[in-house]
Amino acid sequence: MTTLQVLAVICAAFLVLTVNALSNHQQGIDRRQALTQATAASCATIGILATSPAFAEDAAPAPAAFQEGPGGIKYSILKEGTGDKPLRAQKVYTKYTLWTGGFGEDGGKQVDSNTGFMGKPLGVIVGVGQVIKGWDMTLLEMKEGETRRIIVPSDLGYGDKGAGGSIPPKATLYFEMEVTSMDPLPNLNDEQKKWLEEHPV
Repeated sequence: MTTLQVLAVICAAFLVLTVNALSNHQQGIDRRQALTQATAASCATIGILATSPAFAEDAAPAPAAFQEGPGGIKYSILKEGTGDKPLRAQKVYTKYTLWTGGFGEDGGKQVDSNTGFMGKPLGVIVGVGQVIKGWDMTLLEMKEGETRRIIVPSDLGYGDKGAGGSIPPKATLYFEMEVTSMDPLPNLNDEQKKWLEEHPV
């Protein structure tokens, strides 16, 4: 049931109850008392509908389920992007939040973020090993304006060593990341092209 349908049911219920209340008044019941009874009954109807599963699903749709990505990465697209995906050696700008132990609402610990009022997008040259492999593989699949949540296995993150004391060894990484913009693909020289061929992602 959609929100519009729910509101239609509420209005219809209120109208019927009000008509009944006024009819009761004609039978000798005080008008104020009759309207109070009608309003109370209508509010009860609204409360039942507002807490029903159908209403809750329409008001707050469930997030998209996670899909299987490359290398065992799991991802969920929160917002679709537009345009082309970046190519290796292209610079991409991202905003992100990183948790360990699960996403924030699941009790995970926030480790790093560049979001918020003072946050600035991080520039990354994708596909050349400038960031963890899980990021390279994900960014090459994203479009400008796209937002994803990803779950990165430890072998595509910081592996057996962890990082900086805040990311333990063998930690699964939980990111929410957005591609805010991209630079044009630079003109690569022959040596750079050869390096890319010899070092696949």
